[in-house]
Amino acid sequence: MTKENQGTPAAASIIFAYLVVYIVWGSTFFFIEKALRSFSPFVLGSIRFFIAGSMLMSYCKLRGYKLYIKSVVKDALFIGFLLLFVDMAAIIWSEQYISSAIVTILSSAAAIWFVLFDKPRWKQNFSSVPIVTGLIFGFIGVIMLFAEQLLADDSNEAHKDMKLIAMIVLMLGTVGWTVGSLISKYSKEKKDREAGTDKEDLHVMVKTAWQMVSAGVAFTLVALISGEYSRFDISAVAPVDWGAMAYLATMGSILAFGSYIWLLQHRPATEVSTYAYINPIVALILAHFFTSHYVTSLQIGGLVVVLLSVLLMNWNLYRDNKKFKVYQRAKRLKKLREMAPKSSIPRIMEISNFNNKHEKKKGKAEEEIS
Repeated sequence: MTKENQGTPAAASIIFAYLVVYIVWGSTFFFIEKALRSFSPFVLGSIRFFIAGSMLMSYCKLRGYKLYIKSVVKDALFIGFLLLFVDMAAIIWSEQYISSAIVTILSSAAAIWFVLFDKPRWKQNFSSVPIVTGLIFGFIGVIMLFAEQLLADDSNEAHKDMKLIAMIVLMLGTVGWTVGSLISKYSKEKKDREAGTDKEDLHVMVKTAWQMVSAGVAFTLVALISGEYSRFDISAVAPVDWGAMAYLATMGSILAFGSYIWLLQHRPATEVSTYAYINPIVALILAHFFTSHYVTSLQIGGLVVVLLSVLLMNWNLYRDNKKFKVYQRAKRLKKLREMAPKSSIPRIMEISNFNNKHEKKKGKAEEEIS
């Protein structure tokens, strides 16, 4: 998935895709907060995912992708319920009481749950000093954000209680995202082992469209049962809030996701994952300049601690990245050249060239195997 296709895309296309993933995904939290002025939480989710799911399914149909395989669709519906309904419902509902910036930062702390709930990797995770250190920093960052919200100067005790409930609901939503991601990962690995990689499957865009349909149905059922739709007055929705809805459905759910999938096909996954560091910063900037929320020093401190924890928990992945290895090799070579007598430098260069050729052959062999 991470290896490059034979046709290398233009640098401008890669830059555009990164800008979309970095900025658009980071801004969706802000636009959710704006859309909540006219839409109740579950009506918002219902309309958003029905629009996005219908558009994406139509696109897949036009591209000629197969749309239905019973077992695959069944899995996609379940994963969509956990990833797009449970997690997004928690995000949307929480933004009624806490700022989009806080929501984004706490959502990025989901890496904590991946470490805790990924049982097959417990031994590897908990024997790694960077991962354990990152886990500790992650909890510290979350505690800082909870403290910032609870210690804020707010004379309304009921509102402060709702802030606490919203943050707890948000954390439970990130747990749902994590569980859904892990189920998706390990069920796919199990099927590949049992049936081989030649088993018929649906295109990733088709599976995503089914996940959006699943989320749309779930949001609609809750909105109907809770009475949100019966209270919804479509004529009272401000045009600017329809714009926020359109942005979420098209830019957030389709363009940003499509760019993310495209980048994974052309760039290393560890490089693409850097969106997790940029999205909270984008959300914080938007919250500071375009909402009534105050960005405090404790929020910024919590953001730094959480992002540091994410970096540490992914450190082993970055360390094993080919570009990082090349950088480390170049650094060692420079040190040797500075320390060694001039007469030995040609020999050092000869060893370096041999190692580079060996690494290239090894990389080609790995690509052929994968």
